[in-house]
Amino acid sequence: MAQRKFWLASNSPRRREMLAWMDWDLETSSANIDESKRPKESAQEYVLRLAAEKAGHLISGTGLDDVVVAADTIVVLDEEILGKPADEREAYQMLSQLRAREHWVMTAIAVRFDSTGQVRQDICRTRVQMRSYTDEEIEQYIASGNPMDKAGAYAIQNTAFHPVVDFGGCFASVMGMPLCHLERTLQRFSIYKPNRLAEICQNHLKYNCSITDCVMAGEDIG
Repeated sequence: MAQRKFWLASNSPRRREMLAWMDWDLETSSANIDESKRPKESAQEYVLRLAAEKAGHLISGTGLDDVVVAADTIVVLDEEILGKPADEREAYQMLSQLRAREHWVMTAIAVRFDSTGQVRQDICRTRVQMRSYTDEEIEQYIASGNPMDKAGAYAIQNTAFHPVVDFGGCFASVMGMPLCHLERTLQRFSIYKPNRLAEICQNHLKYNCSITDCVMAGEDIG
């Protein structure tokens, strides 16, 4: 796979950082798509569609051997979809809604091999329990600027705010890129050679994932 170029159809610095852990020739190109939710579209249908549309986005400079990787992440609280906050007021509202409550984070991925034209998808669903932070902590976190480009207005990996007390599923997915799911999606293409994405992910995030083996075995988990 060293000769292939990978394109990340996203301007997310976190996704770029995570894919940079791999020994890939990596480029990024943001996909500007309409992210409006369609009538009667479920949260899962919505996030899968956005990832697929990003992967299908035409990127100038791609070659036949190139691979396009796209992802989209949403927070779902009581069936309400929380995307990225438009401003500080909305960030405060989202963090207040999430405080001391459980919600779901869904990250959909889509992969396109230009040599085949095929797009394959997967989705990771992670249960997340937030801690009971104070109004003052919310204000300080918003003042840092960290919430403004994140679904649900928080980053699970932020050690200063430390918003999450428990989760069931994939830590990397809440960050924006479930690498085990990405690896098993890539393996669905016969021209892809298996990589060590799961091991690399755990080494960088410094935790033992409880669902890696199940994901790689094809189970609908995480």
